[in-house]
Amino acid sequence: MNIRAHLFVSGKVQGVFFRATTRSEAIKINVVGWVRNVSDGRVEAVFEGKRENVKQMIDFCRVGPRAAHVSRTDVRWEKYLGEFTDFKIKKDILL
Repeated sequence: MNIRAHLFVSGKVQGVFFRATTRSEAIKINVVGWVRNVSDGRVEAVFEGKRENVKQMIDFCRVGPRAAHVSRTDVRWEKYLGEFTDFKIKKDILL
């Protein structure tokens, strides 16, 4: 069963290769979607794929790459749309 998760990750998550590492992990385990920096210092991501793979990506984001320090991970479950064909790093968003 395919699912979709929308995350906001807080802490020391920018400038530590969080987006690049997230993309590598997603590609490795066959999850599609995107990741980007938010101007308030968080990282935002959307994952779609098999339930176990999306949950694995959420677990990854709760820790992040070696230099990161994640203080909070907010997960919103959304309706699966099947709108992605790959995993991208999107342009940063300004709030």
